Amino acid sequence: MKLYSQTQLFRIILITIAATLLVSAIVFFSLGKKSSNKNNSGLVTTSVSQETQSETTEGQLEENEVQVQSDTNLAFLQTNNQLLDSTFSVSNTSYTQDESQNINVYNLCNEAVVNINTKITAYDWFLEPYVQDGGSGSGSIIDKRGYILTNVHVIQGATKIYVSLFDGTQYEAEVVGQDLDSDLAVIKFNPPEGMSLKTISFGDSTSLKVGQKVIAIGNPFGLERTMTTGIVSGLGRPIQNSNNRIIRNMVQTDAAINPGNSGGPLLDSSGRMIGINTMIKSSSGSSAGVGFAVPSETAIRVVADLLKYGKVQRGQIDATIVQLSRRIAQYAGLDIAEGILISEVVEGGNAEKAGIKGGTQAAYYGSRRDIIYIGGDVITKIDDINITSIADYYSALESKKPGDTVTLVIHRNRKDLTVKLTLSE
Repeated sequence: MKLYSQTQLFRIILITIAATLLVSAIVFFSLGKKSSNKNNSGLVTTSVSQETQSETTEGQLEENEVQVQSDTNLAFLQTNNQLLDSTFSVSNTSYTQDESQNINVYNLCNEAVVNINTKITAYDWFLEPYVQDGGSGSGSIIDKRGYILTNVHVIQGATKIYVSLFDGTQYEAEVVGQDLDSDLAVIKFNPPEGMSLKTISFGDSTSLKVGQKVIAIGNPFGLERTMTTGIVSGLGRPIQNSNNRIIRNMVQTDAAINPGNSGGPLLDSSGRMIGINTMIKSSSGSSAGVGFAVPSETAIRVVADLLKYGKVQRGQIDATIVQLSRRIAQYAGLDIAEGILISEVVEGGNAEKAGIKGGTQAAYYGSRRDIIYIGGDVITKIDDINITSIADYYSALESKKPGDTVTLVIHRNRKDLTVKLTLSE
């Protein structure tokens, strides 16, 4: 047996303790590193999972971020709910609320807008007839049976009318009825059996407000189903159309309207037709931000009559009328300068039966030197509507039917008289 001195034993004990401590430290360090690696591996997995989820369901991460913001900025978000909603929508769809609305309206209505092309008869130097391309325009399908609403001037004088649908198919159409006073016409084509046509419904033009958003869809310059947006710029505009008729209550818009848009729909933000795009006011013939649409209020009434009668049943006063002017008033010796002058009454007509008198003295009128007769009655009021212009006159009769009775205030010999008159067809 080997014996150790006290000093040697003490050194052995110290070395053993040191070795034990060293081994313990190594084991502890190794265990800590494994734990750290395990935790780091979990975070990586989570990160990869989130990235994959973001790639497969784009926008989910942004949704989480919005939720975090609502926790940290609650006071701000509570006072900006509209902003939060807008931000949330943009994050999830990549479109603003306005863009989404535009897209939805277009998707809802564009297939119900048709391109209209016409053929007209022309004559050569030898007065031999031949067919050539006429005008083009737009129209709205208003009935699944193939009824289309458009403008008169789009199809006027046409010998052939063709409508092109969204899928490129083309069909020949025929005129159902047309109304020069409103510049509205209904045409019809026969869709193949089994075809389901998309239609556009009418909205309420009487509730429109200046500043309200509107959308136009049409075929400007032959570019099919082009969409433009704008606002209602004005209401109740009496505008003279290409047929020299005054159309009352026209809707003015700054939505871009160009040649080819005529007859197409003017839509509200829900995709309802609140007007029929009809004309532009421009020196160049192209859009200048001043377009006009026949209001749906007028269109609904006109379409109903065109479908039933082929023409509009509008009450008439059997008389030839002239817009009174200061010059005419002075020449005729009248004490008023506003109203509608009765130039002639139809013999046996409703005006004559009501006791209304026409003029007796011939005079030249206007740049074309037309003959009118002065000395007759002047209409100043129809029912409760003051009549100061031709536009007022037709506006007062616009909604009247044949057989309706109206009350007229007429000016005769410096006095106002009240007469009742039953409108004719």
